[in-house]
Amino acid sequence: MPYIRHESLFSLQVLYEMEQKDRFKAIFSAVDITPALRAVRKKSLYGAPVEANYQAMVYSLIARIVERIPTIKDLIKRLREDILFRLDCGFTLAEKIPSAASYSRLIKKISQSEALEQMQEQVVQQAMTEGFISDDTIAIDGTPIEARDQAPAKPEQEEKPKPKKRGRKSKAEREAWLRKKQEEEEQKPIYEKEIAAQLCQSYDTLRNEMPRAPQWGVKKSSEGKNVFWYGYKGHLAVGTRSQYILGALLSSGNLNDGKAAIPLMKGIMAQFKSYSYKYAAMDAGYDYEPIYKQVRSSGAQAVIAYNRRREPELVGFDEHFAPTCVREHAYRYDSYDPKYETIKYVRPKECQNCPLAQDSLCQKVYKMKITIDLRKYSAPARGSKSWKEVAKKRSAVERVNAYLKEYFQLNNVRHRTGQKAKAHFNLVTLTYNAMKLANDRLNQQHQAQAA
Repeated sequence: MPYIRHESLFSLQVLYEMEQKDRFKAIFSAVDITPALRAVRKKSLYGAPVEANYQAMVYSLIARIVERIPTIKDLIKRLREDILFRLDCGFTLAEKIPSAASYSRLIKKISQSEALEQMQEQVVQQAMTEGFISDDTIAIDGTPIEARDQAPAKPEQEEKPKPKKRGRKSKAEREAWLRKKQEEEEQKPIYEKEIAAQLCQSYDTLRNEMPRAPQWGVKKSSEGKNVFWYGYKGHLAVGTRSQYILGALLSSGNLNDGKAAIPLMKGIMAQFKSYSYKYAAMDAGYDYEPIYKQVRSSGAQAVIAYNRRREPELVGFDEHFAPTCVREHAYRYDSYDPKYETIKYVRPKECQNCPLAQDSLCQKVYKMKITIDLRKYSAPARGSKSWKEVAKKRSAVERVNAYLKEYFQLNNVRHRTGQKAKAHFNLVTLTYNAMKLANDRLNQQHQAQAA
């Protein structure tokens, strides 16, 4: 039996075979740190002069992720003891290595700005310009991230809630109750409302109002058991072929995965106007009609696993909502007509030898408009071979989540506030994309030399 070796979709072997100086040079050249320097520079001519080498400090934070250095104290120790590492990060031998407090102030200033998001956008835009991102499918998923601190103790309720008044409300009481409920719904934050409320909001609003305080989160494991953690949740939109991170958001651990899909897709549309994709692949946790509408507004088709919510079975349709014949054989998906937004089903193979094939009860072709129910009908049709091939590509985002946790310290959040945890998350995703771009450039150079 021959041994088949599966090729890794994301290999950093080329980078790690290089010398440290050349490796850092390739990675740092992929990142423009001007937004970060702009965020930490001195605003006034007055006051004490700035002695810290902010450029080298920013590069050392990226090098910390690359070299998997767990803490800032270990980074400072490495800078003091390893002269080559110190020089590669941009510090000179005459300079004093910044203290942990200096790094803390730097991270605080960066976390209060949008510098890391701007740097991330520039890296992805550069990768698109150089032709490394040409994915026709994006995959979206969330991953749990544990916080550094333990969850605070749950406060005890001093007073028991008053029992509700029994019986039917009068007409006046019901109208007053409905008005009060509507007012409370309107005053809720955007992420406490229904997902449909996000459709009319801008990307900046959705990004800025996303809750980031650490909270208890729960998620079902592959065994069907509930897994609890206290902390955050990272949401990624990944190109399935190139495996670049096209969108990244950090939220509280208790946020529903489906409430991060629309902000991610709106972010891709707002930041990369020249980029378009054909399919958006997600798991059953994103099976909400507003998400399908957002995918359609992006000019793409949603490939989302169906999540049955106590819905009765449809008579005359199979489990994938394809029509069935009199003998309950499912019709086969044939094609999609984008002009009329209809999917075409043809007779099943079992009808070739069926005695009812020429009967009026047996219809040759079925055409269904996907706008009848966006959750049930998509192009390609659910259950078809094309649909399954696109759905398999969703594993790319799970693979990237595993890379970030295993090799890029995504699980090593050393900050207590959601704002600084967001900076760590953005720094991790930025470093990942920068290494991906550097790796693709090196592979392109090797291929050109070999040719």
